[in-house]
Amino acid sequence: MKIRPCGDADFGAIYQIINEAAQAYAGVIPGDRWHDPYMSQDELRHEIVDGVAFSGYDESGELAGVMGVQDVQDVTLIRHAYVRTTMRNQGIGGSLLRHLCDATSRPMLVGTWAAADWAIRFYERHGFRLVTPEEKDRLLRRYWSVPDRQIETSVVLADQRWIETRR
Repeated sequence: MKIRPCGDADFGAIYQIINEAAQAYAGVIPGDRWHDPYMSQDELRHEIVDGVAFSGYDESGELAGVMGVQDVQDVTLIRHAYVRTTMRNQGIGGSLLRHLCDATSRPMLVGTWAAADWAIRFYERHGFRLVTPEEKDRLLRRYWSVPDRQIETSVVLADQRWIETRR
């Protein structure tokens, strides 16, 4: 199996993958939301302490991509999904997402930047659907700890389980 849970020894690789891949946001997301590095080591440690559990796609002993999940109240959030730039478009992100979706019976939500159209298309290809702007605001306030400016500039996508629970 190429997908495995990440441990303490993977911290440096997770940090590197996130910040390398997040370069795609430079000049795309609002300038007041962009910084380099995109995620500091302290921020990453805080995310892990707050319950983000990372899985990694292992390619010949090296992490090629990472994706985190975080159980919050009655849902599972997809958090920090990134693939090394040189390894994109090889099915790594899709494999990680399928693995994590299969590992839970809980409804799943993912938040991303509204300007990151490639990320939105990725999740839509894997069965997630955009929620309405009003629902997005409500969900971001309920399940995430993000500033108002990030709420203004983000979208939320939901999996079929979440959609079915709302019918």
